[in-house]
Amino acid sequence: MHIHILGICGTFMGGIAAIAKQAGHKVTGCDANVYPPMSTQLEEMGIALTQGFGAEQIELNPDVYVIGNVVTRGKPLMEEILNRGLPYISGPQWLAENVLQDKWVLAVAGTHGKTTTSSMLAWILEDAGLAPGFLIGGIPENFGVSARLPGKPALDPASVSPFFVIEADEYDTAFFDKRSKFVHYRPRTAILNNLEFDHADIFADLAAIETQFHHLVRTIPGNGRIVSNGREANLERVLERGCWTPVERFGADAGWQLGELHEDGGFDVLLNGQMQGTVRWGLMGEHNRLNAVAAIAAARHAGVAVKDAIDALSRFANVKRRMEVKGVAGGVTVYDDFAHHPTAIATTLEGLRRKVGQARILAVLEPRSNTMKLGTMKDALPGSLALADQVFCSAAGLNWNPGEALEAMGAKAQTFTDFDALIDAIVAAARPGDHVLVMSNGGFGGIHQKLLDRLA
Repeated sequence: MHIHILGICGTFMGGIAAIAKQAGHKVTGCDANVYPPMSTQLEEMGIALTQGFGAEQIELNPDVYVIGNVVTRGKPLMEEILNRGLPYISGPQWLAENVLQDKWVLAVAGTHGKTTTSSMLAWILEDAGLAPGFLIGGIPENFGVSARLPGKPALDPASVSPFFVIEADEYDTAFFDKRSKFVHYRPRTAILNNLEFDHADIFADLAAIETQFHHLVRTIPGNGRIVSNGREANLERVLERGCWTPVERFGADAGWQLGELHEDGGFDVLLNGQMQGTVRWGLMGEHNRLNAVAAIAAARHAGVAVKDAIDALSRFANVKRRMEVKGVAGGVTVYDDFAHHPTAIATTLEGLRRKVGQARILAVLEPRSNTMKLGTMKDALPGSLALADQVFCSAAGLNWNPGEALEAMGAKAQTFTDFDALIDAIVAAARPGDHVLVMSNGGFGGIHQKLLDRLA
């Protein structure tokens, strides 16, 4: 089958392209921004890419067009597809029908932590010899790729693994399918990590997102398992609307619990008050400890012994762009992190503060997500950045003034519309021993390397 993917350079659609190629399909694609690193990765797989959405691509004559959710009406290629009545399908539906149909799907949903928790879960299954497939919205360092088909299990190499781990996003599916992506996946095991208001560009309020989460809950079979964050009242409200699947909770007073936190960053795991073992690792923050416990619980449903899952996490190497150290120059450590929602910003800073103690943290923020660009979360920014010693915020591309939003922080916070001025200010403020935490869900103009070059 020849599939042509519209919007191929996004992480999700790029993952579909990789999986389709592995499965033996001919894959081509197009996007508005065809540039490295995704373009390089795709081209290395032998996938031909076209810049833009020109109608001339119709001449490729694929069997089906797979449409990403960045594609809107008015794109010349999409209009030509519709006018000619050619076959098209959304990315999530194509994945469900062509890859997930006969799989034991383990889906990780939530406002925060999906990528990291999915990576942990895939690694636990991999370490146990189960060779899962996966599609994750980031690159787990244990694997080096964001997506792959299931492989051959260690105990039965003549077969193919039934397991597939997927990051289950609540964002909408396509311009013609406004359901959340995750309703297509029909998981047997589902992690519900947390639930807050986000994606203000498509959801009117928190209640609208809760409805989508309940649509996901409705698809999980009675012989499945839901692993839900017991601290989250919003998730409890979702489950109270109707649940037909056994639920295991984590993080609350019952079920899966975080035990003693050790000085080296390790922590004990408890189940119904009983000690299960100690995770020994270098990851920071309580949010990551909760992610780990959720992954351990989900892996147990897939047959991995708890002690083996705990042991596997000692070899978990995190995900790129999750508190990733980009380098040290002039005695200053520069980090890259994907945090862009106030809750994620606060938990990321909390984890770094615990690691560095009284050392200075210079937080650098690019409010780039659709929700942030709308200014929906601006009032929460000062509180989320409270643990930073200094804050440098980019105001580029915003229709609201972050300087006003951060006014309560006084001289501690500065905002910039000019990228070079932003870098100048950070370099001027940085001192040996400082930690510069850059937070953005985009490339931020390559700021990390520019800072390291200047600091050196």
